[in-house]
Amino acid sequence: MSRIGIKPIAVPAGVDVNIADGNVVSVKGPKGTLTKTFHNDMIIKQEGAEIVVSRPTENKLHKSLHGLTRTLISNMVEGVTNGYSKTLQIEGIGYRAAKQGKDLVLNLGFSHQVIFTETDEIKLDVPNANTIVVSGIDKQAVGQFACEIREKRPPEPYKGKGIRYEGEYIIRKEGKAGKGSKK
Repeated sequence: MSRIGIKPIAVPAGVDVNIADGNVVSVKGPKGTLTKTFHNDMIIKQEGAEIVVSRPTENKLHKSLHGLTRTLISNMVEGVTNGYSKTLQIEGIGYRAAKQGKDLVLNLGFSHQVIFTETDEIKLDVPNANTIVVSGIDKQAVGQFACEIREKRPPEPYKGKGIRYEGEYIIRKEGKAGKGSKK
């Protein structure tokens, strides 16, 4: 059995879960509503204040979908309850972020500014010039948006300049040793 898939998902008070035909799961909570369609073979049931995911057979496809389906539903419940956020750090001289209305304006050493716009599901916050906080209720959307910001200037290994996730470790390389550098 799947160790993750057999665990029931606890539904906290204030969260409403609706399971429709075709395995369409809709989760409504204090932060918003998420809806997702899951594979038709998975068996999703609500038993009291818990959601239970089971699989019909021991088929390899069903085994792989079992834990995935349970985790995705758990992430939906967590998202509408607490939400998700990712923090990005900017390092480098002249590199900075600023918030102008709903736009995130990044100065990253290019000849132009890089601009990202907030959406309905993704909120951007800039507590200081070197920190960006991406938050929302959908874990996948928050991670994707943070990744798109990071890929504009990923951290380089020599000086560590660029945009990195908070807590990300960058393996540093030693610079080139020239002929006349022995002193």
